[in-house]
Amino acid sequence: MPSSAPQPEQLRFASDGRTPNSPHPVLIYRQLPLDDGDLAAAFERLFDSHLWPSAWRGSIYDYQHYHSTAHEVLGVFRGQARVMVGGERGREVELRAGDALVLPAGTGHCCLQASTDFQVAAGYPVGQRYDLLRPDEASHEAARERIAQVGVPVSDPLAGTQGALVPLWRASAPPLSR
Repeated sequence: MPSSAPQPEQLRFASDGRTPNSPHPVLIYRQLPLDDGDLAAAFERLFDSHLWPSAWRGSIYDYQHYHSTAHEVLGVFRGQARVMVGGERGREVELRAGDALVLPAGTGHCCLQASTDFQVAAGYPVGQRYDLLRPDEASHEAARERIAQVGVPVSDPLAGTQGALVPLWRASAPPLSR
């Protein structure tokens, strides 16, 4: 991988019986060198160019949730926040404008605290549509089955085919059942 490709922090979370999480690591990209004249548009152009079409702008819900049918990228274009990643017993992460968070399907997340101007741009891999689930023991196994069907994307939303996501996620993919 070329040294010019941004290198993300990696966080790994196991299922807690309520939030499935993922065998793939969460990726955090810090202070990406984007045109900050319009950081939101810069994130959206980047996502779109790497086959993770931009979908919305807004904030992160203040309650634990996850997506069982899609991976998600969140680019912080304004403000700062403390986000809990990995479910109710996960890890707090500080995010600020210029950072991006890539969440594999099933990874719990919620905003704990944010500046009044905190905003993100979101994207999802081509062909994936997200659902919205809350941690729950009763729906946990059905969600895990859906998550297992969500494939590894063809590119990293922030660095394309030169990025860390594809090789990291392929290496962490569970073996196919026969």
